[in-house]
Amino acid sequence: GLAAYGVSLALFIVAMRHVGTARAGAYYSVAPFFGALLAVTMGEPVTWPLLVAAVLMGAGVWLHVTERHEHSHTHQPITHEHWHTHDEGHHDHEHDQPAPAGTRHSHPHTHQAVTHTHPHFPDAHHHHTHS
Repeated sequence: GLAAYGVSLALFIVAMRHVGTARAGAYYSVAPFFGALLAVTMGEPVTWPLLVAAVLMGAGVWLHVTERHEHSHTHQPITHEHWHTHDEGHHDHEHDQPAPAGTRHSHPHTHQAVTHTHPHFPDAHHHHTHS
């Protein structure tokens, strides 16, 4: 229990950074679904409230997974450090020694202001308001 809880919490914190707090919270909240599934496989009875809850949770997960969010947005200049690659459209800064395409690495770097359109989720580079 202690190890599983610790690992799940660490993964939750990482997920908040990469997919945004609301989406990470929604995904994390389906953990009881897996607990219920395990209980049923161990012989617990399937009841109407359990089936209704499973359908509602499944619908919520489906809505999150199929969400498409794309519009023109502006990134303000920022200097920060995090793991990144140079093939995803936000990291076009130079290196003293070039990093091979697709190689994840971390170092302080600066993003210049840019306005563009692409599909995205709330993450370290997409904290903007919508009108």
